[in-house]
Amino acid sequence: MVKNKAINESAYLSEMAIHGMQEKKGNEIVRLDLRNIFSSVSDYFVICHADSGTQVKAIADSVEDEIFKATQQNPWRKEGFENAEWIVLDYIDVVIHIFKTDKREFYGVEDLWGDAEIKYYQSA
Repeated sequence: MVKNKAINESAYLSEMAIHGMQEKKGNEIVRLDLRNIFSSVSDYFVICHADSGTQVKAIADSVEDEIFKATQQNPWRKEGFENAEWIVLDYIDVVIHIFKTDKREFYGVEDLWGDAEIKYYQSA
């Protein structure tokens, strides 16, 4: 029973992250479901990109705000705000990646987790 609650919480957290990305027009939003991958580091990766560092920061702030409003949780760790080329918000079971467009193509995070179930979302 406790495991199902944790899975539901991580799914909900990922949905809140997606909503925050949509609010600030994140591009090509995807959620990688890593729960069935043996060596995964979290339940979900949520990924999007934007064309400018300003928009990358705005998306990250929006994601943090949406998750905090819904759950009163802050990220366990966050990195990348200085350069705003790749911001990571780590909520342990959900890790959010917000890239500047060229960095997303360069690092290809989705390709590293090719066994993950991928769901695509539209920007709002």
